[in-house]
Amino acid sequence: MAFKIFHFLPVKTAQKTLLLLFSLILVFHTLVLVGYIPFQMVWGGRLKSYEEMLAFETISILLNFIMMAVIAIDSGLLRIPVSRKVLQFSIGIMAVLFAVNTVGNIFSVNEMEKLIFTPVTAILSVLCIRLLVRD
Repeated sequence: MAFKIFHFLPVKTAQKTLLLLFSLILVFHTLVLVGYIPFQMVWGGRLKSYEEMLAFETISILLNFIMMAVIAIDSGLLRIPVSRKVLQFSIGIMAVLFAVNTVGNIFSVNEMEKLIFTPVTAILSVLCIRLLVRD
């Protein structure tokens, strides 16, 4: 199978790494929201106002919590009855979202965002794909 390459990484390791990265991303976006990190460093450097930042960062934090919950359910850490098909579909959407976001980060006008978040979103996409390609 063409996806055998993803089997180098155990599923549990992918899940734990995703949960760690989502935790760090939530801390990062919270720091942007409270003003410790300039909002010009996120969203491709295209946010024009504080109000835009509030809206976009609030959405980002909410989405990251949802994605973290999906992985926590998938790993069994959060015991909420969700069908395997719904989990797989959600993880598939996440994989695509992170792949598209990786391309967006490549074209960011903020060099720091480009250097830091391009590899992070690429890793997130690969880890999600690993959860889709189960043994």
